[in-house]
Amino acid sequence: MEITNVMEYEAIAKQKLPKMVYDYYASGAEDQWTLEENRNAFSRILFRPRILIDVSKIDMTTTVLGFKISMPIMIAPTAMQKMAHPEGEYATARAASAAGTIMTLSSWATSSVEEVASTGPGIRFFQLYVLKDRNVVAQLVRRAERAGFKAIALTVDAPRLGRREADIKNRFTLPPFLTLKNFEGLKLGHMNKSDDSGLVSYVAGQIDRSLSWKDMKWLQTITNLPILVKGVLTAEDTRIAIQTGAAGIIVSNHGGRQLDYVPATISALEEVVKAAQGRVPVFLDGGVRRGTDVFKALALGASGIFIGRPVLFSLAAEGEAGVRKALQMLRDEFELTMALSGCTSLKEITRNHIVTESDFLRTTASRL
Repeated sequence: MEITNVMEYEAIAKQKLPKMVYDYYASGAEDQWTLEENRNAFSRILFRPRILIDVSKIDMTTTVLGFKISMPIMIAPTAMQKMAHPEGEYATARAASAAGTIMTLSSWATSSVEEVASTGPGIRFFQLYVLKDRNVVAQLVRRAERAGFKAIALTVDAPRLGRREADIKNRFTLPPFLTLKNFEGLKLGHMNKSDDSGLVSYVAGQIDRSLSWKDMKWLQTITNLPILVKGVLTAEDTRIAIQTGAAGIIVSNHGGRQLDYVPATISALEEVVKAAQGRVPVFLDGGVRRGTDVFKALALGASGIFIGRPVLFSLAAEGEAGVRKALQMLRDEFELTMALSGCTSLKEITRNHIVTESDFLRTTASRL
């Protein structure tokens, strides 16, 4: 069967992967309302295309934190990629580099920062969880810097792990032949079996629940790398993040895996963008499956988007070739959406190119 969009990789991944692994990648927290809403909210945003514009040449290039990339579609951090495919993060890194875009490596990767750097050139960010042992954190950040990583994506929405019921049912744990490579030498590389989810127990033991804004200041004392704050959904936190020195914001609800019944990221995006007032770039992850979704995010003020599950599922299905193809399909769809909307560069994509539910409600109310 010919794959024609990134969503088709999920069914293949489901067939190929052990149930425990597929469920870990695919599921969300509790009722999974936010998981589904991340997708559904995109479908409630409609286009206002402009016509008779010369779209014979389309430029999708952009810069992120000063780094030029081929398109505003980047790879989000997703944990334990060798559960999906033996080459795991190596394959993802090579695919991102070939596509001329950014890969974000998870703290909980099954390949280390050094191993990923060894795959060759590429612009890479490092996603960071702040652990109780700050020496380990400082060591990790220094290793990422030495390995040529260009930014830190600080995850701020997981002082505790969300209740992912599929993982509890499956007694999720990292397969014994794999380790969390970044922690291997620190005796933190293995996850023990437990009575519910092995990951919940691991996180409870390692992640610092006392993490607060003052730690953002501490992080800036140990690294000169720009820090993106990942997991922001409100104007209030956007303003504090900027005051505290964030170089950028990633609007994220952890793929619907943390607090259920938070809004879809595409629904929270405009509030965050307005609060940022152009002082720092705002990015989005969560629910992006089509080039049309990318366009909608940019029209609402995002500087770019990150994809997570499409990478895992395409990796599981076809390894590096799958991830390359997923990125290419999204690129092609986005280019087509730009052409059919009458935009030849990213700066031409405006709020006027879309209409949201709230626009519709405002218009209706004004007529009453």
